[in-house]
Amino acid sequence: MDEKKEAARKKSLGELGELFAIKALVDAEFDKIRNLNDVHMNEAFADIYCEKGAKKYVISVKARNKYQLDGKLNSRYGLGTNAYEKAATTAKKYDAEPYWMAIQFDEHSYSVYMGSLACLDGANAIPVNKCEAGTIGETLVHDKRHYFDFDFYKNNQ
Repeated sequence: MDEKKEAARKKSLGELGELFAIKALVDAEFDKIRNLNDVHMNEAFADIYCEKGAKKYVISVKARNKYQLDGKLNSRYGLGTNAYEKAATTAKKYDAEPYWMAIQFDEHSYSVYMGSLACLDGANAIPVNKCEAGTIGETLVHDKRHYFDFDFYKNNQ
């Protein structure tokens, strides 16, 4: 039963991350924002499609707790298996550039970072510690207060 509860927690955290990602994109004046899961469940690599000016984006959203169970910073968010190949396929399908968004949740606040897949130089994880330091990607939201009950989303295992 604990495994089912943990899987539900992670799935719910991911869905919450996608909502916060869409909100950040709206606030940053992106257009034609679309949750790709509404079009095709589990699109390879990407969760969101959007545009800004003439540029088109397919974005993989990764939402995580800011801190690991042991209290250390959760500094790297994995992109999953074959991320670059999947990103290339989806980018071609939508004629868009592959990007990532890292949504970092804490008990009372959240941050949103965004960058191109190319800026990771082949790494298979988003270095959130470098995002926080301002050396990779851009910060769309920094330590903004959220108002949901975070207890369900805390790391438990």
